[in-house]
Amino acid sequence: MEGENTVKLHGLRKSPFSFRVELALKIKGIPYEFVEEDLKNKSELLLKYNPVHKKIPVLVHNGKPILESLVTVEYIDETWNDNGPRLLPQDPYTRAQLFVAVRQVLITKGEAQEKAIKEEIDTLKVVEEGMLEFFPTTPITNENQLGVLDIIICSVLGSYEALEEVFGVKLIDPERNPLVFSWLEAVLKLPVVKEIRPTHEETVTYLQNLRDNLKVCKA
Repeated sequence: MEGENTVKLHGLRKSPFSFRVELALKIKGIPYEFVEEDLKNKSELLLKYNPVHKKIPVLVHNGKPILESLVTVEYIDETWNDNGPRLLPQDPYTRAQLFVAVRQVLITKGEAQEKAIKEEIDTLKVVEEGMLEFFPTTPITNENQLGVLDIIICSVLGSYEALEEVFGVKLIDPERNPLVFSWLEAVLKLPVVKEIRPTHEETVTYLQNLRDNLKVCKA
């Protein structure tokens, strides 16, 4: 029987999807237990909480599972709205516009994984232009300045160096994507991010496995 306000996150440390949920918990200052899953030998609890898709991450709050990383980040922000900074804007219109920008980033990531990353580099220019109004105008110096868009983009592009090593393509650079690059460098230096961010070597291994699995599926 789960106790009151018990929070567990079933995930994989090297997964960008688990990372974004864990970062949201960290920013909000919510105590939680991280349950490391073996995706080749999934736990009975993971299969119980997500019996259809059997995927991570799964946030379990008081015994109730919340699925899908973006939905989970929104749940965290609404449930613990008095903890830490608000991750989502309260104004409905601003929030709707923000989710449009988030979807652009997520679509870019998915396409980049399933197709040649080279085909997607130019779309980052469009994404950057669309996100101008949501990025802070002052330099980021602490986690209280972060919001959901920061969390999503950090999880998507934070591994850009590993992506370059595995796929042989420079996804972002200071000249082509100055806004995203400078913002990303500042965020990656924050202690709250460094504490849970996978190492470069771990990310390379994760991406190599992902690449190899995609090749097998297409064979």
